[in-house]
Amino acid sequence: MDATTSGTPALQYHNLPEQPVSTVSPPVIPLQRQKRHCFGDSTPGEFPLAANPSIVLHVLTECRLDPRDLANLEATCSFFSQPANFAPDCNLSLSELAALDMCNKRAIFKPMNDEEREEMKRRCGGSWKLVLRFLLAGEACCRREKSQAVAGPGHSIAITSKGEVYTFGFNNSGQLGHGRTEEGGRILPVRSLQGIRIIQAAAGAGRTMLISDSGNVYACGKDSFGEAEYGGQGTEPVTTPQLVTSLKNIFVVQAAIGNFFTAILSREGRVYTFSWGNDGRLGHQTEANDVEPRPLLGPLENVPVVQIAAGYCYLLALACQPNGMSVYSVGCGLGGKLGHGSRTDEKYPRIIEQFQLLNLQPRVVAAGAWHAAVVGQDGRVCTWGWGRYGCLGHGNEECESVPKVVEGLSHVKAVHVATGDYTTFVVSDDGDVYSFGCGESASLGHHPAVDEQGNRQANVLSPAVVKSLKQANERMVQISLTNSIYWNAHTFALTESGKLFAFGAGDKGQLGSQLGSNQTERCTPEKVDIDLS
Repeated sequence: MDATTSGTPALQYHNLPEQPVSTVSPPVIPLQRQKRHCFGDSTPGEFPLAANPSIVLHVLTECRLDPRDLANLEATCSFFSQPANFAPDCNLSLSELAALDMCNKRAIFKPMNDEEREEMKRRCGGSWKLVLRFLLAGEACCRREKSQAVAGPGHSIAITSKGEVYTFGFNNSGQLGHGRTEEGGRILPVRSLQGIRIIQAAAGAGRTMLISDSGNVYACGKDSFGEAEYGGQGTEPVTTPQLVTSLKNIFVVQAAIGNFFTAILSREGRVYTFSWGNDGRLGHQTEANDVEPRPLLGPLENVPVVQIAAGYCYLLALACQPNGMSVYSVGCGLGGKLGHGSRTDEKYPRIIEQFQLLNLQPRVVAAGAWHAAVVGQDGRVCTWGWGRYGCLGHGNEECESVPKVVEGLSHVKAVHVATGDYTTFVVSDDGDVYSFGCGESASLGHHPAVDEQGNRQANVLSPAVVKSLKQANERMVQISLTNSIYWNAHTFALTESGKLFAFGAGDKGQLGSQLGSNQTERCTPEKVDIDLS
């Protein structure tokens, strides 16, 4: 059917006279520049910050600016330093309000009442920006509210990003929390904690401590906080996690277990210790079986701490002060592991001054049995203490009584460090893993070289990339390894996507899988059958 038969008038075409292309030119229109409008007293062309401060506040908060960036805004533009006249405090500037808004998004800050918040603000230096820096620093170094794995002495703990807990391995004292003392080679959830979100865990010989998002601490295994290793105090097994009632009035965010003592960190940044107080070793007089927490006295009483790390007989604390981050140490100084240039003991926390001389801002601390390590904000790594088997990474086995930069990692920007008995692991910002030190139980992840006599050369004196982990084609974010002089070490490597790889000693099922007959260790990493995402 065509147009005529359908009743629709036919389209009319007109003959247009042909014209050369060169004679047709578009009209010239003057370029009009768009003008910025001004609001109030603003001058045309200025960015109208004062037009709607609430929008500016929203942008500052949602962009998640670093506290230093917020401070720079105040320093360079008076608009950000003047009172914003917004609730909850009309006297606060926009930068301070943005910092407070971001604090309110942190899980450990939300439940605090006004009095508790003001006390935290006072401890941090009187600014919400400093409180935000304190909270962010704790999240960065402890993987708070994220998936994590803990390689304890003979047993293992895995926590999913949702706060579910799985344990496996040696279970002589009920440290797996499954209601019995039989060994657990299988990966099983801790069913008695269902419905409770766990955000942190610590493992000692025969003991497990689990911390919930509400600040409660649950413990199972040996019922003592001191002298945990073989035959020490507290041999009565606790086979399911029990609430630690002596800590019920303290909101706990981290625990660290040494050989002779246990330490916990409150959300306000206060450090408490259990046991090992005889002779005032930790600044107080207590017995080995004491179950009451004692505040760590001395210089840290009024300084907020973001992370603690326990070695065999000493404690490190990463503190957040208005002028920057610093590290304090207390306990036994044997081998120079306290970092003060001597081997003397310290009964009260003492700041390690070497980091100021190195112009290094500490970011993460790690305490091995006899040596320690720190990662700086700029990615440098420092180690000190006993250098046996090359665990300091300086190419020799010499001791260092003050922190020394690991030159073998000068090409790497590190973000995480973990230490064990005589072993050290470093994770770079691109997800590569380096290890050095003693590899007697294949805990370094390298293929051990064999000399002409057939002896395995397991020790690594300088940092070496763990090639077997690169083959996984996954970005590594956390390393955990056994930190005990009485146990052969095993190691966990956790990826950004929540995959877990294990290697090292596995005779107790601590790798999450059964080894072959007459096999007690695994030299190269293998994926654990668990998803921690």
